[in-house]
Amino acid sequence: MEEPQVTTHRYAGFWMRFWAYLVDSIIVLSISGILLVPFAFINEGKPLTIGFWTVNGILTAVIFYLYFLLMTKFFQQTLGKMIFGLRVIREDDQPLKWSDLIFREVIGRFIYRIFMIMYLLYLFVAFTNQKQGLHDMVANTRVVFDE
Repeated sequence: MEEPQVTTHRYAGFWMRFWAYLVDSIIVLSISGILLVPFAFINEGKPLTIGFWTVNGILTAVIFYLYFLLMTKFFQQTLGKMIFGLRVIREDDQPLKWSDLIFREVIGRFIYRIFMIMYLLYLFVAFTNQKQGLHDMVANTRVVFDE
């Protein structure tokens, strides 16, 4: 009788995830800057607003969330995670589902960004056994080293 294979993962800690996120932020800001340059020439250079938001701000947010959502869904990692050899997995090692990622990459990040004090919750990564942030815990995901 064959023993079930136990998969062990090496979890990525706070600093590795921080550096990957910093790289991703630079990439997203660069993409946003390139795509949104034409808006500088509309409305005589004044920002277009919808309520108290600017069109540039809304489009930058859409680019930000789509980048993290789509890269993680199709590659299990963003470019920053690729550079540092990290990837996102589900707790049960099954393929990532859209529902997992909508919470992790959109709702979770939105909550962190809307309430600045919530950024402190990223410190959970430094102190939990499987190096999970709060968004990982709720979405049942882990960030591991690619092996």
